[in-house]
Amino acid sequence: MYLMQIVKLRVNNGVYDKLILLFSKFNKDEVEIIPETSDFVKTQKYLDNELNEILSSNAKFVEMDVANQQLENIIKKRESSI
Repeated sequence: MYLMQIVKLRVNNGVYDKLILLFSKFNKDEVEIIPETSDFVKTQKYLDNELNEILSSNAKFVEMDVANQQLENIIKKRESSI
């Protein structure tokens, strides 16, 4: 996989359709249009907050075996609902 740059644009409604048409000429390996849905924005804010906690030394970390046990417990709880 190639490294890609992310560019965020704010465009006039009259230009938007032209840009989408231009971007659609490229294949997905060259240009990928990532819609900014509410889930995308929510996830981005969550990850920004997590990173800020790490950088400010306020993050709480757990040992790998504890994390694995927590994950196993979650899986066991959810298996019955599948």
